[in-house]
Amino acid sequence: MKPLKGLAVIFFGVALGACSKNPPPDIEADFDHSANFASYKTFAYASPLGTEVDGYASEITNALKSATRRELEARGYRYQEGDADLLVNFSALLTKKGQNPLADAQHVGYYGYRKVAVYKEWPSYAYRAAEGRYTEGTINIDLVDAENKQLVWEAVAIGRVKDDGLANPGPGIDKVVGEMFALYTHRAGS
Repeated sequence: MKPLKGLAVIFFGVALGACSKNPPPDIEADFDHSANFASYKTFAYASPLGTEVDGYASEITNALKSATRRELEARGYRYQEGDADLLVNFSALLTKKGQNPLADAQHVGYYGYRKVAVYKEWPSYAYRAAEGRYTEGTINIDLVDAENKQLVWEAVAIGRVKDDGLANPGPGIDKVVGEMFALYTHRAGS
């Protein structure tokens, strides 16, 4: 298999204030160019899935299963437990990030000298400090040749997650998975 390259980057957008804008998605995927995609007609899910913790299927697992099943069935693949041609696996991760170290420094002392001086700082400094923090989400989707136990397609999405997406991940996952599979150019049996 040729090494997978050009992994995906997607920006979900973060809802930190009323003026927040969502950056447009930028998604990439790669596949094994030597794989015989025409031989794949059925799929099942890997066990355990990368999103399952101690065998427990989370809301994220269920949303990813629903979205990947919809996308694969739309391409003619049939879901078949046991002895499927492709195994689907995925993983998801959320990480707190700080985007602007200078804005964060205001709260840890760098701009603190302004608080004790005889002048006021611009009000935009407080806004930029809040704007600098966000949640980064990563979703990986793998399609594996079940017989050869070989990764044949991969898409990765990394980007900002809206606050409302953290509370209700299903709609965001549906959208992102659809965009990831837009880069999957194969159909079952062809």
